Amino acid sequence: NRTSLRVAPSSRHTMPPVTSGVGPQGGPAMPPEYLIALSLGVFVVAVLYSSVGHAGASGYIAVMSLAGIAPALIKPTALTLNILVASIGTWQFMRAGHFSWRLFWPFAVLSIPLAFIGGYVNLPTHVFKVLVGAILIYSAFRFLLRPPPEHPPKEPPRIAAYGCGAGIGLLSGLTGTGGGIFLTPLLLFMHWSEAKPAAAVSALFILVNSVAGLLGNISSTQQFPTFAYALAVAAIVGGTVGSYFGSSRFDSTLIKRFLAVVLFIAGSKLIFTQ
Repeated sequence: NRTSLRVAPSSRHTMPPVTSGVGPQGGPAMPPEYLIALSLGVFVVAVLYSSVGHAGASGYIAVMSLAGIAPALIKPTALTLNILVASIGTWQFMRAGHFSWRLFWPFAVLSIPLAFIGGYVNLPTHVFKVLVGAILIYSAFRFLLRPPPEHPPKEPPRIAAYGCGAGIGLLSGLTGTGGGIFLTPLLLFMHWSEAKPAAAVSALFILVNSVAGLLGNISSTQQFPTFAYALAVAAIVGGTVGSYFGSSRFDSTLIKRFLAVVLFIAGSKLIFTQ
């Protein structure tokens, strides 16, 4: 007689919803309650960042890092959110007349192909965690610093603009940050631009680098995390709400300190945990 062996279903939840591949080629879908919580976190970050005039790339990465999302899923999701938010910011700044093509193109000409390369390359998990963790901690300290006093801007040397753009583009593609958190302070501290033109140039810089980085990532992985669509809706709604209320109704100093704490915790978590 043949013995029939039945395997009892496990009573434990073994599916790791936030680290498994979620996408057209990937594994199980994220549980609805988890997706709702993650979307709420992105919404809150979008409200807070947009209320103080920031796009929020580092904030979205921080939320996903604290939630335990796998690095392979963080990068394409962050780049997608960057594209949406930066598109809105670019349109607003161009409509207001703050954008300067003369300032933008020397930084962008090499950053776009290098952002594609950075998006195509998938760093080892431990390297990605340390690199992105350092960027988040850097972003945290930026929120605590006062902006430098403005001086009459001077045109950046072309060689310096090409080199800085190339380096920032590669880093933005590797990490999914878009590069604005590096370009804006560079333009201001080097006195290459005033605040509003710097923000306008950075918005389009984030947009083109994020598009290039996302195309590179999809070319490499041949998949896209489906939960990014829900987070995209949360980011758009949150960004709209935050822009509407703005810092006139919120205490911008308190918001920046709160965001600095969140970024510091997320960055430390990435660097010091395996």
